[in-house]
Amino acid sequence: MAGKAPRENIDESQLSVGPVKKTAVGIPGVVHALEVSFNQMGVVRSAQALLQINQKDGFDCPGCAWPEEEKRHKAEFCENGAKAVAEEATKLRVPPSFFAENSVSELRGWDDYRLGQQGRLTDPMFLAEGSDHYVPVSWDRALGILADELLALKDPNEAIFYTSGRTSNEAAFLYQLLVRGLGTNNLPDCSNMCHESSGSALTETIGIGKGSVSLDDIHHAELILIAGQNPGTNHPRMLSALERAKKNGAVIVAINPLPEAGLMRFENPQTVRGMVGGGTALADDFLQIKLGGDQALFQGLGKFLLEEQRRPGSAHAGRVFDTAFIESHTTGLGEYLAQLGAVTWEEIVIATGLTEAQIRSTGEKLLASKATVVCWAMGLTQHKHSVSTLRDVVNVLLLQGNIGKPGAGVCPVRGHSNVQGDRTMGIFERMPAAFHDALDREFSFASPRPHGFDTVAAISAMRDGKAGVFLGMGGNFVRATPDSSVTEAALNKLSLTAQISTKLNKSHLITGRQALILPTLGRTERDTQAGGDQRVTVEDSMSAVHASRGRLAPASSNLLSEVAIVARLAKLLFETDDGGTRPGAPVADWDALAGDYSLIRSHIAAVVPGFADFEAKIDQPGGFVLPHGPRDSRSFSTASGLAHFTANVLEYPKVPAGRLLLQTLRSHDQYNTTIYGKDDRYRGIKNGRRVVFVNQTDMDSLGIAEGAMVDLVSEWRDGVDRRAPDFRVVAYSTPVGCAAAYYPETNVLVPLDSTADISGTPTSKSVVIRLEPVA
Repeated sequence: MAGKAPRENIDESQLSVGPVKKTAVGIPGVVHALEVSFNQMGVVRSAQALLQINQKDGFDCPGCAWPEEEKRHKAEFCENGAKAVAEEATKLRVPPSFFAENSVSELRGWDDYRLGQQGRLTDPMFLAEGSDHYVPVSWDRALGILADELLALKDPNEAIFYTSGRTSNEAAFLYQLLVRGLGTNNLPDCSNMCHESSGSALTETIGIGKGSVSLDDIHHAELILIAGQNPGTNHPRMLSALERAKKNGAVIVAINPLPEAGLMRFENPQTVRGMVGGGTALADDFLQIKLGGDQALFQGLGKFLLEEQRRPGSAHAGRVFDTAFIESHTTGLGEYLAQLGAVTWEEIVIATGLTEAQIRSTGEKLLASKATVVCWAMGLTQHKHSVSTLRDVVNVLLLQGNIGKPGAGVCPVRGHSNVQGDRTMGIFERMPAAFHDALDREFSFASPRPHGFDTVAAISAMRDGKAGVFLGMGGNFVRATPDSSVTEAALNKLSLTAQISTKLNKSHLITGRQALILPTLGRTERDTQAGGDQRVTVEDSMSAVHASRGRLAPASSNLLSEVAIVARLAKLLFETDDGGTRPGAPVADWDALAGDYSLIRSHIAAVVPGFADFEAKIDQPGGFVLPHGPRDSRSFSTASGLAHFTANVLEYPKVPAGRLLLQTLRSHDQYNTTIYGKDDRYRGIKNGRRVVFVNQTDMDSLGIAEGAMVDLVSEWRDGVDRRAPDFRVVAYSTPVGCAAAYYPETNVLVPLDSTADISGTPTSKSVVIRLEPVA
């Protein structure tokens, strides 16, 4: 039987702290995955859903974007993937009667976990101006309200269209067409807050903002550096690939401020050794780096390689660099080497918190490797100097020719299951001219060319009264964004907020003067349209595109697919009463597109490079891989046609005395803003989330005892104190001067205007805070 939704918020008075785990997954992971699944879905539905995850004829996991192996297990999912499916396929429901019984004001007092655990939304709902209760409305009325508000705007740039990374390629392509048809490029998305720094750095240096490696490259790498990433919680299926790499002889170095169980030892639940044989040790070395010190580390590694290249009498002298590759495929080496010569080992040691010997030891591993992969996630992308950091990652790889050869390359590990595909489909406020040109030819209109708002700029526009309507397709904008109080006040200024959603969350409760909830089908559910049962497609972190087909009965007969919602809205916006197209609007048969998604794919094939014969390619089990110049042929779509070495001034956070540098992070019982439970098994936390992890040395110097209650107060140049109250201090192995706490509870501490240079990503991994004891 499925369980019941929690009746109260998380009671943190029962929080307890136990031992930190040193191994990931194993029997506890299996038990917890099944416990959550059975509680949410029941036994029969759990079996129906879990056996379809990531299968070639099933649905793509709505969790992370880690790719699938060619040969699939019967149970091709991880613990957190099972939780993601259970959240969506739950038997619990949020019908209209729920909103009649619970006012918006009351629901605002519920925590994220309690809201999410109520179940699936079933009917479109409308919150009228001045009302405190959502009421049911028909789809025609709901979409009519939204269309009327959009058409009433004085300027289409007053509309903001947000997208989550779970949206399918088909829905994303139609969504961006609708937005550009309306006349704006205001397409902020979750990438703006997570991996925008990766895209910025990679586009500049190698000509494409995507990773260059395949799963086979991971399997056959000789050295894998994993920086600012916790795969045991955030991408657990990556552990299987790392285990295979270890069996093939790879050396793995973990670079992270916190020791993470998933980088230490993996007990693979699909092998006998994993379940009863002690598992596999993964990291050969652990570099416990200070927050924001990664650029200094990679400059140190580059400096070491340069010294070995030039050191007289060294066995490596003159042979460290891949000279043939550098001369044929790169530019800018001289300026980069000059920068390495200028940076000192003393400053590198200060910035990283590591010893020079530790960095040189990692450099020796680079010397010994003929094929190196660097993986990273948000630990590298959410600092002011993130783009410079990632340029320096690329620099080190270019020195040894580790781009475009087997077992080597860049591996930014993306989050949501189709966040990379959404960007490929045009969900970006700054798409290149070639995309616009192709879109215009295909739909016989002139798409707008001025850049639109990214996420931070969108919040600023709402705050400053320059926006009137917000539409979110997926995600939980209120809880995913920085500077929570500013974001909430900004949304309150709008005339209308509308959310295309599967589950209840805070974004339905922090609204404009009017609000709409537009409930949609989930990835797990059967999508039946006029043309029959439909399939959608997604793109994973390694540029592989494949089909996904839901099999479960929909949670409600009154749900629409994301494609259908977008198509019906576009028809209201762009069609005339006699069935024609309004002047200047894209020309499309919206009813036909909603009824047969293969027609959308034919448009995608005509607009997006690499999608020729799209339909035929996804008929092949496992789909196909998009072209990638650096990986496929060492060709680089930069202005020079070459990969770029870059000279980057060394930066790292400087923290005043008596203050700490905070990183926000996930617990093991959450995925992004979705809270699955109250525990963080790997870090020893049970029954609570309002904890701050602090080094014992810092606790002693600040005079704060283990278990003390404190407010976290962030300090920034605007002089505003941003406060997250009532956190329990937990002694933990963090670098001295560094602390960690879970988001979204700590997003309130991240200043809206504190962003990464160039990419605009919020600096959620380097927030200066003070701890104030609670009286």
